[in-house]
Amino acid sequence: MRSVKSVLSAAALVLSVAAATASAQTLKRIKIGYPSLSFRQSNVWVATEMGLFNKYGLEVEPILFRGGQIATQALVGGDPPIVNIGTVVQATIQGHNVVLVAAVETKYDLIIFSRTGITQLEQLKGKRIGITGFNSATHYASIILARHLNAELKDFILVPAGLDTERIASVQSGVIDATYLATSAAPLARRVGLTEHISIGDLGVEVQGNGFATSRAYIASNRDVVKSALKGFVEAIYFVYANKKDTQRVFAKYMRTNNPEVLEDSYNGYIKSIPKKPYPTLKGIQFMLDVLAPTLPNAKNFKPEQFVDLSFLQELEKEGFFTEMAKRYPVK
Repeated sequence: MRSVKSVLSAAALVLSVAAATASAQTLKRIKIGYPSLSFRQSNVWVATEMGLFNKYGLEVEPILFRGGQIATQALVGGDPPIVNIGTVVQATIQGHNVVLVAAVETKYDLIIFSRTGITQLEQLKGKRIGITGFNSATHYASIILARHLNAELKDFILVPAGLDTERIASVQSGVIDATYLATSAAPLARRVGLTEHISIGDLGVEVQGNGFATSRAYIASNRDVVKSALKGFVEAIYFVYANKKDTQRVFAKYMRTNNPEVLEDSYNGYIKSIPKKPYPTLKGIQFMLDVLAPTLPNAKNFKPEQFVDLSFLQELEKEGFFTEMAKRYPVK
């Protein structure tokens, strides 16, 4: 009798392993890129770590790129086929057929920090300002700052200086005089004594920042994959709103920190600024077109609608996906 039970148990185990293997094999493997360690990238992290992409048939490998420009170049090259970036407008104007299917940023979550001795924004004229790279959010934040100060971009010396922690170190050492830092990095800057000025987001300029981007060619041949990825991306938003502790554990892993201030500020910044229905902003895209026109004259030939594909979000609306998510993840 024991022998029969052992055989049955072994058979059950084999079937269980086989089923799990078959299930894993049905998941389509794709890479999804992101350009920074800001909480605005965290939908990709959370959807990966919480198995939300898996629910929709995808096995996702998140790929970190050092800045939006590098991430955009990777997207244009097709590897990875989806990237969470804020530079779709620039890429399309330059002849690359990429498009936003969703977006989570309508203003820049960037705070200006400087070395000690600089107490007024006006003192930044002629100074070295650290950015992540040209054609990045920090680059365009400099344009907004220049307008706020009735100055021109050439009045600043823009210096590509790496990720948040690297730019903080560069301000400390005097390599640069100031930089822009996301909410998630602000506690680190305060801790080392940098001078805090103003948030670019408080200057009242609507922009099209980070969003879920892919190419129209990829959509044409892999529409089901894009829609599945977007479902995981959107469900991650609802998950974050309803699950603070689990979310902060994911933040800690990808931001490479266990600093409670950083994790708290990041979570609060997310809740304050990330929309549950991540539609791109046409007004923000028009701002980008206006900003780019002096250096890319053909920007004037484009309309904001040319940079987005809203059909995926519209399909989710019709299918009741957002309503389902609100029921599944009630906010306490």
